[in-house]
Amino acid sequence: MSSNSIPIRPIDHAECRTCGAGAPVDEHFCPNCSRILALGRHGDYFSFLGLPRRLHIDPHELERNFRELSRKFHPDYYYNATPAERLASLERSSYLNDAYRTLRNLAARVEHLLAIEGLPPAKSEEKGAKVPPALLEEVFALNEELDEIREARESGADPERLQARLAAARTPIDRKRDQHEATLQELSARWDAEADNALADQKRRTLEALRTVLLERNYINNLIAAIEREAAGIVKHES
Repeated sequence: MSSNSIPIRPIDHAECRTCGAGAPVDEHFCPNCSRILALGRHGDYFSFLGLPRRLHIDPHELERNFRELSRKFHPDYYYNATPAERLASLERSSYLNDAYRTLRNLAARVEHLLAIEGLPPAKSEEKGAKVPPALLEEVFALNEELDEIREARESGADPERLQARLAAARTPIDRKRDQHEATLQELSARWDAEADNALADQKRRTLEALRTVLLERNYINNLIAAIEREAAGIVKHES
């Protein structure tokens, strides 16, 4: 399950299928009987891995917690357990891998944070998605240049010169991506500073700013992918 579609868990307790006792949703094992708990609908990768809801996290702590939980959830330990426990180990192992892959990457962490904080995902690849206003100039210039390069390629223009034009067209896009990476880092630091103390309205504004810059960043990556496809087309046409 992707981080974009995971709902926030509506309750903070779950029932142990082995002894029937209640357990906090962030617990992996029943406090009463110590048996592994069914996953249910957890929804928060940060708490699942025992980490604060921050965008700058300690990679060593992430790795350490992941490996510790991997050992505890490993299905081999539940070979002779009840069917419910075997299923719970598989569910938690799979969810743990998803959480680890997501939290290793800053942009993916932001996407997951947006999801669990109730904001829509920052997606730019949907059909008919609008160009972010801040990128209109770059998108217009790039599309115009790509059209001219395609026409030149079809007319038999020199491939090396076309590749040079593509490289030149990519330069401002790469520069824009670098700017967005820096902004993403700054906004992430702001969220971390505000997470515990800021007013809800301020935190919401920071989240919305994060979503905007991530949407633009995703769109920039799509532009770079379009340039790379055109470069591959030139090589294929040449051969």
